[in-house]
Amino acid sequence: MSLPSADRPSALASAAPRKGWRAVIASLLAIAVVATAAGFVGFLSQLRGTEARPPRNADGIVVLTGGSSRVSDAMELLADGYGKRLLISGVHPASGASDISRSLSDNQSLLSCCVDLDRSAVNTRSNAAETRRWVRERGFKSLIVVTSNYHMPRAIVELSHAMPGITLIPYAVVGDKWREEPWWSNGGTLRLVLSEYVKYVAAELRVRLADAGFDVTREAGDAPPATPRQPATALAN
Repeated sequence: MSLPSADRPSALASAAPRKGWRAVIASLLAIAVVATAAGFVGFLSQLRGTEARPPRNADGIVVLTGGSSRVSDAMELLADGYGKRLLISGVHPASGASDISRSLSDNQSLLSCCVDLDRSAVNTRSNAAETRRWVRERGFKSLIVVTSNYHMPRAIVELSHAMPGITLIPYAVVGDKWREEPWWSNGGTLRLVLSEYVKYVAAELRVRLADAGFDVTREAGDAPPATPRQPATALAN
């Protein structure tokens, strides 16, 4: 049944706001999609496809564990004189010093004199907190950061936030899979990159909120570590 002519204007008037809200929501969704795509492209532009030696030396070197060949590459940088001392951050508590010593048997002298182990860090943020503690103890002003290429953007965000006065020099480790085939052609690598992008965005957002005075979480690294860092002499025993 058709509406009386007197009721038609009010029905049309009520429909107009609904159409307006739909247009606003559609516009916001479109903006969000474009921003996400642009952010992802920006993230990808930071990922190096080949390894390159640091452009300069630094006071220290930190390697964030979790990816293949990170530690061995960091040890090579230390052996080549790129830093005075190395921090291996995020060593699993179950990993014995002898295990690490065996895996790096060619660098026993460096392991004994110039390497520290951090067993407290459990994620990138706590890596940054423990690295800050180590840098302050040593009085370092510059640092070479060693981690996987896909992890480097988030690592730099966290480390820069934790140590704003320290010069950070990235050394991105490129894995075999990344070298052998495009990242988008392998399901596992694709999921890894997408997951890392989400974590990177979350880290950027948290850091920006913290800089604006809205940090809702406590810096765990300001408390004494649950397990103290082990000096390199422990590796040689």
